[in-house]
Amino acid sequence: MTGMEEYHNSGEGSFNSEEVETVIKECIQNVVGGKDYSQGEVNEWTSAIVELSLTQLVKQGKLYKYIVTCDVMQKTGAGLHTANSCYWDTSTDRSCTVKWEGRTMYCVVSVFAISIA
Repeated sequence: MTGMEEYHNSGEGSFNSEEVETVIKECIQNVVGGKDYSQGEVNEWTSAIVELSLTQLVKQGKLYKYIVTCDVMQKTGAGLHTANSCYWDTSTDRSCTVKWEGRTMYCVVSVFAISIA
């Protein structure tokens, strides 16, 4: 994520993008790891990834409201381009985008953390 290092804080209650990336990758792996892409299951998977991610982030007890998005795309050789932009307080609010690749699909999860402190 461009510019994330610039705003990274090391405090216990602060957003740690490396920690969030690890949590999100574990959530993705728990839901779709080892599975082949299935059009009939993709809606269930995206919902499960978002809900599990939110649950794990909230368990950290940090003073943020979270927004989590998830895109799952079958590997077909087509391009996948995604972007996001935020108008917020860059001294307290954060975001992190995690890209995961399985044998038959891609998954992109974006986490937006809005400080409530």
